[in-house]
Order: sequence, then structure tokens, then C-alpha cells
Amino acid sequence: MREFERLADLAAEQGNEIGVSSWTDISQERINRFADVTGDRQWIHVDPERTERELHMSTIAHGYLSLSLLPAFMAEIFKVNSLKRMINFGANNVRFVSMVPVGSRLRGRLSVQKAVLSAASLRTICDVKVEIEGQRKPALKAEIITLMYE
Repeated sequence: MREFERLADLAAEQGNEIGVSSWTDISQERINRFADVTGDRQWIHVDPERTERELHMSTIAHGYLSLSLLPAFMAEIFKVNSLKRMINFGANNVRFVSMVPVGSRLRGRLSVQKAVLSAASLRTICDVKVEIEGQRKPALKAEIITLMYE
């Protein structure tokens, strides 16, 4: 984990990669729980037998499950000691690049693309990739906009 004392220290990382999270397991149980919470019970995600029978492959994680892991990945990648609150402001250019088969492991890779510092806040646009262990192409790429206050 990268630790920054103040928002200005994080802002100084504009243009740099600041870290990579540890791997997270994508189990069928996790996929099923996500389906239950979101109501997205598409069979390609939750019915291993049908998916194998009809598509000759394993179930896959929802794209939005991969996207929902970003806050946890970011919290593991960096910390700002002076931070009072952080707000997810949105995302640009979210692309689900590759399917995530059940049993995969994912991790986040974060770079600060843009940092706009003011007296007590920082707005960042971070390039995020969610990587799949053993695969060249990531599960997703996105630009995440975050507001931070100290």
C-alpha cells in the first residue's frame, strides 16, 4: 500500500502508476451473491450446468461484479492520512474487455491520470485496470473520478 500524508502528495503522482492490489478470488458463491443483490440472474452467470451444456464453458462473473471491486482495490492500493472523506463521483469509458470465468483471480492496477488540487480537496481521474491472473487482456478498463477532502 502506498501511503500519502496529504492530498497534495497524491496529486504529485499525476501521470504515474501508484499501485497494484492483491488477487481476489471469483468463486461461484461470490457470483451468486452478486446476482442475488442485483437481481441479475442471467443463466451464464448462475447456472453452471446449462452454461457447460449450451456453451461448453464455465459460468462467468458479471461485468458489474468486476467493476464493483474497484473501491476495495483502491482502498488496498493507497491511503491518504489527512483524508476526511472520499466520494465516488463517477466513471468514464468503462469497458468490459474480457470475460471472467468462475475460479479466476482478479486484481486492480491504478494510475493517476489527472489530479486537480484545491485548498481542501482533490479531484482525481484514475486509470484502472482489473487484471485476470494468467491472461494478457484485462477484465475491464475504466477511468474513475474521485473527490477527496481533508
